[in-house]
Amino acid sequence: MAGWSTHEGFAIALPRASVDTDQIIPARFMSASRAEGYGGFLFADLRDGAEEFPLDRHVDASVLVAGPNFGCGSSREAAVYALVDAGIRLVIAESFADIFAGNAVNNGLLPAAVEQADEILSIIGTGKVKASVDLQAGSLFIDGREYGFALPDMWRQKLVNGWDDIDLTRANLDEIRTFRAGRAKAAPWVFGPGGIKKSNSERPADENRGT
Repeated sequence: MAGWSTHEGFAIALPRASVDTDQIIPARFMSASRAEGYGGFLFADLRDGAEEFPLDRHVDASVLVAGPNFGCGSSREAAVYALVDAGIRLVIAESFADIFAGNAVNNGLLPAAVEQADEILSIIGTGKVKASVDLQAGSLFIDGREYGFALPDMWRQKLVNGWDDIDLTRANLDEIRTFRAGRAKAAPWVFGPGGIKKSNSERPADENRGT
């Protein structure tokens, strides 16, 4: 996954509270291969029969502004896949479901919790406005107005570097090994009679053959 630190695009409004993951992508589409892309399934039931759905009016939008409690419901990661595959880089809402927010960051999508999300929804209306975000500076501009948003440092690292949880762990391997060695000296019984076992990454290449 490619990382990113700045983004400029158009923002559109979806003035709905508690948009759950089944609304983001209905369960019946989750049997499709991710390789085919999930973007075409995004908000399938909400768009079906709607005269003018925001994403249909403004197909070039990459920033979605919604009501509070976005991403509630099931923990399906496919909801994030659908948003990302449809070209959405940033979702703004007053609040997000915790599991959705974690899945979003692990897949390069920023869930920006903004207290003034209702104000932004009013500004956008049924149109689209320019939006920009700088992760390093922690700045967010919507239609020329600046808004604050919470961005934990761990989230910033993941988004900028294109990391998920495993990548973040690997970035701290030296500290992990140092802690493990100290723990082995202070409490050797924790590791059993054989002591510390080497991981595959610590073994010579010839020792890993056939494993």
